[in-house]
Amino acid sequence: MKQLDSVAEYNELTENKDVIMVFSANWCIDCRVIEPELPEIENAFPEYTFVKVDRDQFIDICQENDILGIPSFLAYKNGKEVGRFVSKDRKTKEEITYFISGLSV
Repeated sequence: MKQLDSVAEYNELTENKDVIMVFSANWCIDCRVIEPELPEIENAFPEYTFVKVDRDQFIDICQENDILGIPSFLAYKNGKEVGRFVSKDRKTKEEITYFISGLSV
């Protein structure tokens, strides 16, 4: 999974790609639990570019997008947000897959 490098890159990706931003942090236990499942989820949805956003490195992006809990997921298509799976709760592989499957095309 690609790691976000800059705010400019975030803006470029969300404007020009079908992308799922995966908000996470190294200290987040719930993020570590789901991390081994992410490559399989990513492979199941090749139409999206998956990008890991470090919550601590990009706190401004988190605040601007009301990311109050991690792991959280924001999906963009054609420059518009098409879905969000944002909460403080632990997410399962099945919940994440269901979320992505239900995104508008």
